[in-house]
Amino acid sequence: MAATTRGAGTGGVALVTGAAGGIGRAVVRALAEQGTTVAAVDRDGDGLRKHVAELAGSGLTVTAYPADVTDAAEVEATVAAVEERTGPVEYLVNAAGLLRMGEVRSTSPGDWAEMFAVNAGGVFHMSRAVVERMAPRGRGALVTVASNAGATPRARMAGYAASKAAATMFTKSLGLEVARYGIRCNVVAPGSTETPMLWSMWHDDSGRAHTVQGNADDFRVGIPLGKTARPEDVAAAVLFLLSDQAGHITLHDLTVDGGAALGA
Repeated sequence: MAATTRGAGTGGVALVTGAAGGIGRAVVRALAEQGTTVAAVDRDGDGLRKHVAELAGSGLTVTAYPADVTDAAEVEATVAAVEERTGPVEYLVNAAGLLRMGEVRSTSPGDWAEMFAVNAGGVFHMSRAVVERMAPRGRGALVTVASNAGATPRARMAGYAASKAAATMFTKSLGLEVARYGIRCNVVAPGSTETPMLWSMWHDDSGRAHTVQGNADDFRVGIPLGKTARPEDVAAAVLFLLSDQAGHITLHDLTVDGGAALGA
């Protein structure tokens, strides 16, 4: 059985978390511009509604669903509302993410728990709620936006890296379980991407140079392509994995980092 009845962007309903900014925002626009009806989810209700209003003003079919992905009951209610008001969800993109920088010795238990709650727990809650509905229909495609930090150690990012690694292996394990229902589960692992999350890591004018050229103090190589990614670069990878062009791809981890992880 085919994973989807059509390629992403030619119809159907997609649910995207982290939709108010960064990569999630770019994914919402890319899907909507190609004809997909998008349910946009983010806990930043004001930012989400503003973004959705801009897209709707351009004639795109996007609806705002403010929700916190760390709350299992709220996630279940949101998915139920999307299916009732918009239609069966055929595509899910887990793009909500949270970064707290700091060495392990200075990372608070609260910061650690919050990163796991969003980056791993949110993926669990949303994927579980959506796949429960996809399985009886015998189709669906899911992409989790993780990070190249999930496979390559990063100084002062242990909590983030660990939570993204958890999200990656959860998504692949889920994909193994639901393959028999025609549901594909894949991962896109971005590197440094021009989003508020990346900019928050730069404390002076040297930040961009250290990112592109590398930083020996952090045991970090640069980006071989000599540039950071645009959110649209990552969105394009997400759309490919959702589409029928990737109809025989599942349990895959597609790194989009300009070579920064040296293929890891």
